[in-house]
Amino acid sequence: MSDADSPAVKRLADWDGERLERLAEQHDTPLYVMDHDRLRENFDRFDAAFDFAHVMYAAKANTGREVVRTLYDAGADVECAAAGELDRALKAGVAPEDLQYTAVNPPDGDLDYAVDLWEDTPELTITAGAEMTLDRLEARGFDGRLSLRVNPGIGTGHHEKVATGKDAKFGLPYDEVPRVAEEARERFDFVGLHAHVGSGVLSEDLDDHRRALGKVADLAERVGDLEFVDLGGGFGVPYRPDEPPLDIEEAAEMVREVTADVDATIALEPGRYLVADAGALLTRVNTIKETPETRVVGVDAGLTDMIRPAMFDSYHHIRNVTGGDREAVESSVGGPLCTSADVFCTDRPIPRPEAEDLLAIGNVGAYGINLTSQFHSQPRPAEVAIEGDEARLTRRRETFEDLTRLEDEAPGTR
Repeated sequence: MSDADSPAVKRLADWDGERLERLAEQHDTPLYVMDHDRLRENFDRFDAAFDFAHVMYAAKANTGREVVRTLYDAGADVECAAAGELDRALKAGVAPEDLQYTAVNPPDGDLDYAVDLWEDTPELTITAGAEMTLDRLEARGFDGRLSLRVNPGIGTGHHEKVATGKDAKFGLPYDEVPRVAEEARERFDFVGLHAHVGSGVLSEDLDDHRRALGKVADLAERVGDLEFVDLGGGFGVPYRPDEPPLDIEEAAEMVREVTADVDATIALEPGRYLVADAGALLTRVNTIKETPETRVVGVDAGLTDMIRPAMFDSYHHIRNVTGGDREAVESSVGGPLCTSADVFCTDRPIPRPEAEDLLAIGNVGAYGINLTSQFHSQPRPAEVAIEGDEARLTRRRETFEDLTRLEDEAPGTR
């Protein structure tokens, strides 16, 4: 079976439990585990389905150096939404000419960094979503490759906080784009249009996605003379164990049909689709508390390690790696932080957890470790990459010394 024909999703049950136990013993918990074989399988499948498009990895999903390097080596160029992502991509070995920078209300320092990079690498494309960003770029001497981000007024995805296609924060108002594009041709090397309409799109969302992308395609025909039309990413993965995966061939055919009359290269920026199911978070049970309301299962991971349930009310499947053959009991799994938001699930049937059991939380490869924090002075977790039979530590665990290092090094600290 080729990577392009690999299973459409890696379920949490597919992870080797004995291997997870060994990794937790060796590296302690909480621990992120990234399956780099799976990263390559996901990219190859996506790239084969969208063989008519230029595929870039949307680095914001997971900027881990080894993750970016693996996907770049597999054939993906890299799209960055911040200067820090550009810097991380360069440190991962990405050639500057294979980067694209999509600015969203960019701070001055971000624009300075991007323009400095462009001066050495004129192949860099900068995407702007506001007329003032064009003025700020021009003031810095930039007259290079520019694309304009479009707001089609239609958003799709798993949560209102990611339905960017209808959020005024993102992109130029749809009807203003032809005028701004003509002005941009006089000031820059205007090469393309960009749109990203949402995130977590599954098969049932494809009709809305089609309408949004159709508006972008229509606009591209009106603007004309474009090198590329970048339709962003947003393709999702199933988070629940009984939820069917996105039919990637159906999605590709939809994009092909919508863009059939567009006389430009079609570009896409998958992020979540490539990395989500390649990641699992391991956590150890430390407390069991029976209450009249529920069975509380305390673990050593918290929202500082994986915030998506608190931030998006997201479902992440939880597996009892140690006691998977036990009878399931309704359990509320939460971490060590002093907030009611620090909960991974409430009253969910899980094979009866006991103290010292190892639990695994699935589909954390996207927006998991990138959203970690030091709230409550919690050191951020370690990360291990697995490839074949090998495993290597790619991010060490933070220490208490790391928590205070920036203060210790500041001249004003007493």
